[in-house]
Amino acid sequence: MKIVVLTGAGISAESGLKTFRDSNGLWEGHDVMEVATPEGFTNNPELVLDFYNKRRKQLIEVEPNRAHKALAELENEHDVTIITQNVDDLHERAGSSNVIHLHGELLKVRSTFDEKLILDWREDLMVGDFCEHNHQLRPHIVWFGEAVPLMDHAIDVVGTADVLVIVGTSMQVYPAAGLLQYTKDETPVFFVDPAPAITSSNNVTVFSESATTGVPKVISAIKAL
Repeated sequence: MKIVVLTGAGISAESGLKTFRDSNGLWEGHDVMEVATPEGFTNNPELVLDFYNKRRKQLIEVEPNRAHKALAELENEHDVTIITQNVDDLHERAGSSNVIHLHGELLKVRSTFDEKLILDWREDLMVGDFCEHNHQLRPHIVWFGEAVPLMDHAIDVVGTADVLVIVGTSMQVYPAAGLLQYTKDETPVFFVDPAPAITSSNNVTVFSESATTGVPKVISAIKAL
């Protein structure tokens, strides 16, 4: 069975990573326009790099949770692809082998000269850290106002799903929120979120709870199909 899983900030929050932004629109005390746009990087690269350095350090200190591990274990019985809006590596650390990062990866950086020149990076990234072409490196993150390079690939994958599982995302942030419309009409959808944006219907089953409690229930439901 081909299972496609779309995950968002809620699944990582249970490992101790703060969600993208809180109710007042701030992210760790910063306006997202300051730290998550190309303009913000141009205006104050030191601030932006410091912001992501702190996020990187926090990521290295946390561990995958029960939901990450349960999704990874699905690979023992099914063909599973994770499409995540998260920039952490918790799915990979839990054991998932096929992960599409829509919004980039925190533990990678890329050249501002050649966006295809991507490097693994676990240390602090500073102004003056250059690529081989002598251009500044930047976080390998899709910022607001930038294209989502892997979106077309994600759309294709969703279209192949026998089951779609949505975990820990509001389904309010586009373009990722639009992925639901690319499933086959008969594809069952399982939605796990404490405040789901959709309700149960003929082919949608909603679990209004956290990822760590809801994902095991989804897996049980999949086994019953």
